[in-house]
Parts: sequence; structure tokens; C-alpha cells
Amino acid sequence: MLLMRSVVACYNAAEVKDELMEILVCPVCKGDLELTVSERDETEIVSGSLYCKVCDFHYPIEDTIPNLLPPDMQR
Repeated sequence: MLLMRSVVACYNAAEVKDELMEILVCPVCKGDLELTVSERDETEIVSGSLYCKVCDFHYPIEDTIPNLLPPDMQR
């Protein structure tokens, strides 16, 4: 749970950039995430999703912020 809090706190104020994909992992299984971009501007990913194949779950990216809460904690 500590890792999850630090990830959420770190990325609440940060935009999603391509470089972050190298360090982001699934908060549940720590597996790789596959990025799907719906909207991008000149410097960041505005909307899309991060998909974990192992957990079969899509983590949304909205307004440049990835929601990396585990599935049971999402709205």
C-alpha cells in the first residue's frame, strides 16, 4: 500500500510523458503496462489508458493524470 500512495502522490501533480512509461508498473502485480494514447499535445499524453495484460485491467489517463488506483479502489 505504501508504494501505491507514493505513486499516486507523485503523479497527481505530474503530467504523463513518454519517459514515465519506463518506470510505471501495474500497482497490483507489478507487471508491464501497455500505453494507448487517445489524445496527445506537443509535450504530454492528455488522455488514454495504461493496460495490464496480467490483471486484464485498463488504468485511465484523464487530463494528463494516470489513475493508478487498484481496480477495487476505482470509482
